Amino acid sequence: MAAEEQVWIDGRLVNKGDAMVSVFDHGLLYGDGVFEGIRAYGGKVFEEQAHLDRFYESARSIRLDVPYAADELSRVMSDLLVTNGLNDAYIRLVATRGVGDLGLDPRKCPRASVFCIASTITLYPEELYEKGLDVVVASHCKNHPNATPPRVKSLNYLNSVLGKIEANDAGVLEAIMLNHLGHVAECTADNVFLVKNGVVSTPPAEAGILEGITRDVVMRLCRQEGIECRERNLVRHDLYVADECFLTGTAAEVIPVVKIDGRPIGAGTPGEVSRRLKQAFHAYARGERDLPR
Repeated sequence: MAAEEQVWIDGRLVNKGDAMVSVFDHGLLYGDGVFEGIRAYGGKVFEEQAHLDRFYESARSIRLDVPYAADELSRVMSDLLVTNGLNDAYIRLVATRGVGDLGLDPRKCPRASVFCIASTITLYPEELYEKGLDVVVASHCKNHPNATPPRVKSLNYLNSVLGKIEANDAGVLEAIMLNHLGHVAECTADNVFLVKNGVVSTPPAEAGILEGITRDVVMRLCRQEGIECRERNLVRHDLYVADECFLTGTAAEVIPVVKIDGRPIGAGTPGEVSRRLKQAFHAYARGERDLPR
């Protein structure tokens, strides 16, 4: 491990304590930028191409020109893992609009700024992966898709922060958010899956979700395991009457949910399908099984 954790900022390594952005950076002033949260297992970046593809697609959607090629950022991530002596890690890759002035016009920023952090993360206590998680349904709904595109993984996370505050106030760690139509969208930071009569269901992209990389892996694992998996619109009723519920995300991986709004889901314990997919995901992440696309 390096004497102090290193952060890569626009082509140079700096100590964690010296890693700073300007107060005139539009990523800070306006949340104008995109990011990816990425896992590494055993020193290898997990689903790297999928994350890089989404990173550049998010940037393209908001007309942000990333001044580094994908192969350069790939090397940055790998090198940073080695520099910081990390095998299992969480990587945060960020592109901001860059330094401008006090006006939100993106033309005021001549060059985007890119930085990369490689560290560790623990989103939920380890025991909850065995016991299951309690969640609530937030009163704040997801932003309308024509307001803030949900498929862009942007730096503007205030909508999710408001949902997280509701979870905190309810004494739980996560909240499920509905869209403007009352359909289940996603949690503040995770995708949602339900199991009913052995069939796995998850909200479709048009429900206003971020199409999670871990979500995609789990859907592929379902196909490999012979488990029927559907993308379909879900409502609050579906949450309450599900046999099982679990969440997926880069930081969360796969975690079962056992209560929603204080109501037990199924038997109130992690279900068989949730456990099976959690184990399959860990085996794939560790390189112990193949998963064709």
